[in-house]
Amino acid sequence: MPFLDQETITTNNIMTAKLVMLIASISGVLAVGIGAFGAHALKGKLEALNLLSTYQTAVQYHFYHTLLLLGIGILMCRMEEQWLTYAAYSTIAGIILFSGSLYILSLTNIKWLGAITPVGGLGFILGWGFVFLAILKND
Repeated sequence: MPFLDQETITTNNIMTAKLVMLIASISGVLAVGIGAFGAHALKGKLEALNLLSTYQTAVQYHFYHTLLLLGIGILMCRMEEQWLTYAAYSTIAGIILFSGSLYILSLTNIKWLGAITPVGGLGFILGWGFVFLAILKND
């Protein structure tokens, strides 16, 4: 049975899966670009502010959860579970809030942005939890 046959996915579901995988692809491009920019162009500034490890954490979690997002899109091609939609939204929010707040904190040294980071972490936790529920509930 081919991976993307008509029996496995509906037109509506493939569009959702396709969108999630496109967002994951864009997120991957951004993670590579932002990571390389930090490692080369910003390294001195980040070291001077003692924020290089914060920036590296942002890139690391950005990458991990970009891969999760891609996996969610692939799972959406194989199962129709609303939990996967929730997982995608949570993971996207997590990337933006967790990694985004750490990127901005690293570049601006505005410390209160660190208060946003745990909300993004919650998005990551929910994303993984929703994937678990989708797999558990899938017949």
